[in-house]
Amino acid sequence: MLWQPSLPERYLKKSDEDLAMSITARRQELGDRLLILGHHYQQDDVIQHADLTGDSLKLSQMAAEESLKRGTKFIVFCGVHFMAETADILTPDDVAVMLPDLSAGCSMADMADYDDTVECWETLHAAHQSLKSSKSTNRKSSSGSVRIIPITYVNSSAAIKSFVGEHGGACCTSSNALEVFKWALAGGTQPMAPGETIKVLFLPDQHLGRNTASKMGLVTEVDVEREAASGESDTLLWNPRKDHGGTEDDQIRRAQVYLWAGHCSVHKLFRPEHVADARAKHPSITVLVHPECCKEVVDLADLQGSTEFIIRTIENAQPGSEWMVATEVHLVNRLAQSARERGVIVHMLSDCQCLCTTMYRIDQQHLLWVLDHLAAGKVVNQIKVHPTVASQARLALERMLAHVSRVPPKRQPVTVD
Repeated sequence: MLWQPSLPERYLKKSDEDLAMSITARRQELGDRLLILGHHYQQDDVIQHADLTGDSLKLSQMAAEESLKRGTKFIVFCGVHFMAETADILTPDDVAVMLPDLSAGCSMADMADYDDTVECWETLHAAHQSLKSSKSTNRKSSSGSVRIIPITYVNSSAAIKSFVGEHGGACCTSSNALEVFKWALAGGTQPMAPGETIKVLFLPDQHLGRNTASKMGLVTEVDVEREAASGESDTLLWNPRKDHGGTEDDQIRRAQVYLWAGHCSVHKLFRPEHVADARAKHPSITVLVHPECCKEVVDLADLQGSTEFIIRTIENAQPGSEWMVATEVHLVNRLAQSARERGVIVHMLSDCQCLCTTMYRIDQQHLLWVLDHLAAGKVVNQIKVHPTVASQARLALERMLAHVSRVPPKRQPVTVD
């Protein structure tokens, strides 16, 4: 996590109303040179100032398009560090991307370290190389060569995206992970050779990877453990905090998908017992969850999908319907408030305080601090990805973008209470 200097006292003493008015004044002063992006998980008093709202990739895509149309020179990303990195990678070089609070990181992205990833990569390949002299049988890689294709969730650092791009892999989002998996297992950037076996290394969210592998019809280690089955799992968890990833070479050879032991601190809080309790109290509910939730929760849900899928589903819900939603609390609260006006009832699946604490670091005080500096001609908290890293990361993103539907930019109206 990067260090963020303390703000001057005058920002901390301002009321919410004064902060909002000052931010609005600065936005008007900077005009089209400024573009403010607001992630769905942001607090309401921050999201009200956003020109564009969306998930991390959608915002970066829209920012790249809008900055060219408007002549934007400054992008303030009200999100977390990896999101600002992605925006810097996708926007023109003369556009400065800033993060209001440098300490707004992502615990999931931080779980996949570059050096650990290199060690994992080398260990996986070494296990398959040693098979040539091994007498063990392997139903998946007993003949021909093995090629491992890395896939990283967009919720990862630029360094991990760069590693994936360099090694023939792609990024994915929670909405197109299945398509990217299919692309990889079909050979990815090059056709599958006769007798070749394709395997996937998925970083950094084990749950999205496991849920996607299950959609592909693969047997996960959770299924084997839950059913006390004697069969073999197609997935294997790689824990970088354990020696050899907590695995054995024979396990590596048998598995088809390697899952990095990372997770989202928000979606990890939703548990199977929350689903059972919700159905007991509300028999007519529909349970809607994000695929970053563990497989045990996803399997019990009625519907699962990305943030955008959750938003669209609630927006299209029939009056009188009742929903339990498992995702970040600020987004659920906004959805619930809007849905209530249409006679749709939306609840949080868990009573836990399921908020993104790192996203919560972005507030009006830090936003105004950044804008005051811009108005004075100074760029602060700029997020700049090294050109070499950006080039390889862009490859991973471009391979993914073929599987992402484009959504026209939508301007978020400014409201000041």
